[in-house]
Amino acid sequence: QLQLVESGGGLVQPGGSLRLSCAASGFTLSIGWFRQAPGKEREGVSCITSSGSSTDFADSVKGRFIVSRDNAKNTVYLQMNNLKPEDTAVYYCAATTRRLGCTPALAWYDSWGQGTQVTVSS
Repeated sequence: QLQLVESGGGLVQPGGSLRLSCAASGFTLSIGWFRQAPGKEREGVSCITSSGSSTDFADSVKGRFIVSRDNAKNTVYLQMNNLKPEDTAVYYCAATTRRLGCTPALAWYDSWGQGTQVTVSS
């Protein structure tokens, strides 16, 4: 079974940056990034197709977050810039090995990582 491991979370001040990584144990098609804040539902943040040619972002992060992937390393990155307190959440990556295209829908993805905490606070 495909395994995903996120890393790169931590505590950062407002306006700061973090880069999250999602390392997969094998081949993946699209990868999605999601986040869940305390007391809130998990929401889609970004996604990227297998070739990296197509990406999508939630309105709340457009212009601040960048998603990329290195298929030679089976790793996807989420560069988060100009972070705000409302970005505080546990961030998860998810992968599909069956579906083409990317979407922020949770049901699109088959495998999930364990999550990494991102805290934006002064």
